Amino acid sequence: MVHAFGGAIRAKRIQRRVNNNRLTAYVNGSFLPLDEANIHIEDRGFQFADGVYEVIACLSGKFLDIKPHLKRLEHSCQAIQIKLPYPADTLESLIQQLYQKNPFKDAMIYMQITRGVAPRSHNITGPIQPSLVMTVRELPAPSKEKLADGASAITIRDFRWGRCDIKSIALLASVMGKQEAARHGVDESFWLDDDDHLLEGCATNVFAIIDGTLVTHPLDHQILGGIMRDMVLRTARSENIPVQERPWRLDEEHLSECMMSSTTNALLPVCHIDQKAIGHGKPGPVAKHLRTLMLKKLEAFRNS
Repeated sequence: MVHAFGGAIRAKRIQRRVNNNRLTAYVNGSFLPLDEANIHIEDRGFQFADGVYEVIACLSGKFLDIKPHLKRLEHSCQAIQIKLPYPADTLESLIQQLYQKNPFKDAMIYMQITRGVAPRSHNITGPIQPSLVMTVRELPAPSKEKLADGASAITIRDFRWGRCDIKSIALLASVMGKQEAARHGVDESFWLDDDDHLLEGCATNVFAIIDGTLVTHPLDHQILGGIMRDMVLRTARSENIPVQERPWRLDEEHLSECMMSSTTNALLPVCHIDQKAIGHGKPGPVAKHLRTLMLKKLEAFRNS
């Protein structure tokens, strides 16, 4: 049994290598098989999490809101004083080339820019070249069961750093939040400030329907301005759904629905938070309506 089990493990490792060898990554000027894509041990992203990232969805070869993504990437780089390694149009071309070298019709492209390679020291003694790494994975989608029943979440006190508007690769707090969510058997953890306002999730923006109005926390240093968040707000306004960007709490009167947005979920109803039902405990009419409209827009974009 030991040998058979060991053989199965080896077979899985071989299959994983085969699958990875079908994938192509980009590392500092070169397109490489994923298993051969490496960075220097003294890259400051590895040593200090000294870098930023973006995740861009691609639908049948069309990149969703790529210019806002690259603008946000530039904002993050400027905030920590890293120069973009290439102009935005060159980055866009590299992203397109990388997508074409990978086998997925619908994909998500991960981009990471770090300050570069230098001897490990907090201080930087001279100019160094930023590192650019990109990978491609298949774009996941929520299951039919998740769409029918809605997602679930817990709330946890916010212990992240004070510049969440920068899309930093230092994601330890979010990893811990996701692990806590998994320990409770739910999908997401939502961060609470000291006044119990919901800020955002570990990898999502969060919304509520309160007295018929779509409410979400305003853009500031406590949350990241999600690209899908913008799409939710634009869609709501186009449907004459009132929108308020303000701090809000779960115990507000007339709160009837919650939902969360992200690149992978688009918009997903959240029906239980801290084991308590939101509204009737099922996806509400506004969330379902907004999701339907957003999916129609995404399908039209795919076919444009």
